[in-house]
Amino acid sequence: MKIIFFGDSITDCGRDRNDPKSLGNGYVKILSDKLRPIYPDTDIELINKGVSGNEVSDLLERVESDVLALKPDAVVVMIGINNTIHQYKADKPLDLKQFEVDLKELLKRIKKEVSVLIFLEPFLLPAPDKLRMRKLFNDELAIINKIALKNSDEFVAYDEMFNGLCESLPYTEFSLDGVHPTHRGSRLIADQAIKAIRKHLL
Repeated sequence: MKIIFFGDSITDCGRDRNDPKSLGNGYVKILSDKLRPIYPDTDIELINKGVSGNEVSDLLERVESDVLALKPDAVVVMIGINNTIHQYKADKPLDLKQFEVDLKELLKRIKKEVSVLIFLEPFLLPAPDKLRMRKLFNDELAIINKIALKNSDEFVAYDEMFNGLCESLPYTEFSLDGVHPTHRGSRLIADQAIKAIRKHLL
């Protein structure tokens, strides 16, 4: 079974672009290390196609070459946080209507040609410099939930989970900047994603 992980820096996580087998050092690698021992007799190929800094429109531009051309059995998508971050950090306003159009088109293209589509919800933790982004991110999450729930086989919610944990633990346990996960944060992402993937292993 060939599974492609498609997203931004949280997926990318330092992968070697010159090595197609490189999984980076984030949740994809952790997930791989957990999954393979459970299914030692199953041929599972994991491919990391995350690119740091990507937004939804970037994934839409490269979905044909980086995903569909490889004919995967399943695609795991995590995307969206940069659409909010870039409004504040790169002076690139988030057009929520266009965001919705792009996300819907991206997921429909994947679902049309791939048996299993799993969507991992992006998240934003309460780092001081990220608090001002919360309202816009909530507006984005509302769109993500509407579109991804309808067009995916599995939807894994992380924002509420992480923010709930941050009520009793410092957010820095899971992300030093409120966006990029620590090793502990990546383990939690992997643990939840693997449950969704295991439902569809051939």
